[in-house]
Parts: sequence; structure tokens; C-alpha cells
Amino acid sequence: MQRLIVDPVASDLAELAPAVAWLRQGRAIVFPTDTFYGIGADATNPRAVAALFALKGRMATSALPFVAASRAQVEAWCGPLTGASARLADGWPGPLTIVLDAPAAVDRAALGGAETIAIRVPDHPVARALALVWGAPLPATSANRSGAPPARTVDALDAIADEPDVLVVDAGAAPGGAASTIVDARSGTPTLVREGAIAWSRVLDWLEG
Repeated sequence: MQRLIVDPVASDLAELAPAVAWLRQGRAIVFPTDTFYGIGADATNPRAVAALFALKGRMATSALPFVAASRAQVEAWCGPLTGASARLADGWPGPLTIVLDAPAAVDRAALGGAETIAIRVPDHPVARALALVWGAPLPATSANRSGAPPARTVDALDAIADEPDVLVVDAGAAPGGAASTIVDARSGTPTLVREGAIAWSRVLDWLEG
């Protein structure tokens, strides 16, 4: 296992330079989010995306979720947020994922062949910092083989962590809990894609408030 240990509270952005270099080589990184450890790669590099799917054993039709450094970074990629999508984004950072039209730069294989992207700003400083220093949102599917349980700690990572082309950014235990809630509000009428850490009833109350 290649491991980069960082302090989740007092880490310097410069400490994450090795992770950025790793991504530029088309390799995958494992990093903590506000739920579990996730795994990502350069979403604009078809070879890196293909390697990530193979590493996880993920079906080609299953799109990768993304995390971003900020709402501004999301809008720089996907365009200005409006209507219900904008109101949902007011709740960031947190475990609420929004479905948006995908930018042209993203390899369509990362989107499961679709034209949309599921993205959020996580409530974890290291995940946000990685997206910031990388300069774009990062895929953040859970760091486990498909069908295996997600990992809160580096020690709980499965065989993915043993792969030579994977760098683990170790910032201690992730919070765990439920996966993020996914909502598609592009039509103006919000639709629940997946209920997770934030209850659907709470999302609706939020939009109506």
C-alpha cells in the first residue's frame, strides 16, 4: 500500500501534492469523505476511468458519484445552478448529492454512458482540499470491491488498498453512516434518486421553506 498520512484538521494543501501527481499519472487515490473512504481518478482520462471501474469491479452502467471543493467549483464545471438545484446546493457541504448536466470534459464512461453527473460538496476538509488542489471535482465511489462493505478506516479497506497503482490518503477514520442522498431537480420538480443520510421528507421541507 502506498500511503500519504495527512492531518484532517491542520493539513497544508502542499501536503496533497503527491496525490495530485498520482492522479496525473492516471492512477487512483483513496481518500476520506464525510461518510466513508472513497476512491477516485482523473475523470477526464479514459484509461484512468477504465482502470477505476476494473479495480472496483463496477458495472459499466453504474455512474461514478463526484465530490467537489465548493459550490463555485461545481458551477465552474456544470454551469450556474438555478431553481431547486440552487436551493439544494445551499445545504452544502454535506451528504446531499445533486444530479446535473455533465460537463463535456468528463469521460462518458465515468457517467455510466449517461449525460448527467451526480455531485456534491462533502463535509470533510481533506476531500474538499483534494478537489481544490486537483482543480476539478473528483469521482468518489466507495473504496471497496463492488458488493463489499464500505470502509471507515484505512485498516478496513479491502484488497483495493493492496493494489500497487493506488495511493491511500490516510486522514484517520471517516464518520461512516448512510450514503449521501441523491436528488435530481433539473426539471424543476425534485425527484428522489436514492434516499440516504438526509431523509427525503427533510429535503422536501428544505425546498418548501
